[in-house]
Amino acid sequence: MTAIPLGVPRRLVEFTVDGQEARVPEGSTILDACRAAGKDVPTLCQGDTLTPKNACRVCVVEVEGARTLVPACSRRAEAGMEVRTDTERARHSRRLVLELLASSVDLSTTPKAAEWIKEYEAKPDRFGPDAARLNEEPKVDNDLYVRDYDKCILCYKCVDACGDQWQNTFAISVAGRGFDARIAVEHDAPLTDSACVYCGNCIEVCPTGALSFKSEFDMRAAGTWDESAQTGTTTVCAYCGVGCNLTLHVQDNEIVKVTSPHDNPVTHGNLCIKGRFGYQHVQNRD
Repeated sequence: MTAIPLGVPRRLVEFTVDGQEARVPEGSTILDACRAAGKDVPTLCQGDTLTPKNACRVCVVEVEGARTLVPACSRRAEAGMEVRTDTERARHSRRLVLELLASSVDLSTTPKAAEWIKEYEAKPDRFGPDAARLNEEPKVDNDLYVRDYDKCILCYKCVDACGDQWQNTFAISVAGRGFDARIAVEHDAPLTDSACVYCGNCIEVCPTGALSFKSEFDMRAAGTWDESAQTGTTTVCAYCGVGCNLTLHVQDNEIVKVTSPHDNPVTHGNLCIKGRFGYQHVQNRD
């Protein structure tokens, strides 16, 4: 068994969260501390394998002495800091962000979005039927995954995963400005004509389902997708000797999608096209 080297020890930072003492390793974020304390701070654009982008602003909290609300996902914890996560000011901000997002984007496949809308009493309908929406049909131009930009919140996680933070393919970027900003490949071409290598790492980090497996998209359209009936089994990819871990999601004895554990020291949630999409041979009786 190979020993895992210990990391460099970090001193603990002491501060308070909602009046309770908190101690986290130096360099941790407020969100890390909140989660360690069992605080349910909502977040959409934050990813545990990516550098925070501060895009969605759903995770804002109040810090004593700060003029503005701060994003918990990126603000580092400091000694003596007094953090309040559930003030009326923070709740009002989250409620407004959720209303703006839900009025302009389809959040139907965003985990916990419906719970947060209910918890913060958000009313997206108050903006009326004329609220700007993309109203674009899903892009189904390949057999592996689907792009449904009606569900995109412009969190940039797919751009980062495809770019310098993981894949270094740079097939995905932001096109347009202001209200016309959207995620696209070069020249807004079909995915098959782009630099995409179909690793699917953008799907792994997408928080809303704007990017999804073709298998999941088809099953949702048919009304047969049921996550409560799915089991996840983690195994090792058999395609090469790297040792990537795969989590096979199985429903009705069929693999419906493949993910990778984010805490795996080899993959950190990332895979190649073979690991992510090359599972059909497992269940092909021919």
